[in-house]
Amino acid sequence: MLRYLIRRLVALVPTFLLASVIVFSAIRLIPGNTIDMMMSQNDISASVQTREDLIKALGLDQPVLVQYWHWISSIVFHGDFGRSLWTGDSVTRLVAERMPITLYLGVLAMIFALLIALPVGIISAIRQNKPVDYLGRVFAITALSVPPFWLGTLVVVVPAMLWGIAPTVQYVRLTDDPLLSLRQMVPPAIVLGIALSGVTMRMTRTMVLEVMRQDYVRTAWSKGLDERTVVLRHVLKNALLPVITIVGLQLRLLIGGAVVIVQIFIIPG
Repeated sequence: MLRYLIRRLVALVPTFLLASVIVFSAIRLIPGNTIDMMMSQNDISASVQTREDLIKALGLDQPVLVQYWHWISSIVFHGDFGRSLWTGDSVTRLVAERMPITLYLGVLAMIFALLIALPVGIISAIRQNKPVDYLGRVFAITALSVPPFWLGTLVVVVPAMLWGIAPTVQYVRLTDDPLLSLRQMVPPAIVLGIALSGVTMRMTRTMVLEVMRQDYVRTAWSKGLDERTVVLRHVLKNALLPVITIVGLQLRLLIGGAVVIVQIFIIPG
């Protein structure tokens, strides 16, 4: 067991290195030039000397390998993610400030996803091939197909155009005003939750159907137990174990989706 753990830990090193190279390269391969954007947005005189000074101040005049080494060594040895090329602020401080807001949104989104997916998946399974089952499957496919950013844009734009209702620009912390904070965070959480609920609903339906075909469930039915008792005591107890695994794997999608949603709803996440 110890040897296995050591091998797995050693295997993490090249994985992290590869991930760091991808992240470092992706930022520099994005179309556009940071220097040009900084000079245009801040009305800086576009002189050659000013441009060279900015490049030198940001360390962009050094070879790419040297830039990468400074970046990765600061992270590994000092826990410092460097400074933003745009604002100059510490990335570590920015992440520490914004991460709780993203986690707050993520927790709400996951709650809504489970509140939607579990009942729909269970009812769809126990009413297999009935109209409610078809509706549940259509909902799951729709949730999987509709991009969260498109749905979020509709939620923001349509009420603003029809009724003049727009999202609150100023973020309200949960500790300052819980009701206002929840009212601000519920719409983006629902949008993100719908996007996450499709996979969970499909898995819930599949596992409930599989467990309901087991012999011990048939035995429970033969004893004359009512449907509620069979489903809650015998089916869900075993059917939800793989669902919990799927929910855990969706955390990466939750973080990725939250990056876009917070921009649409003007949330400093």
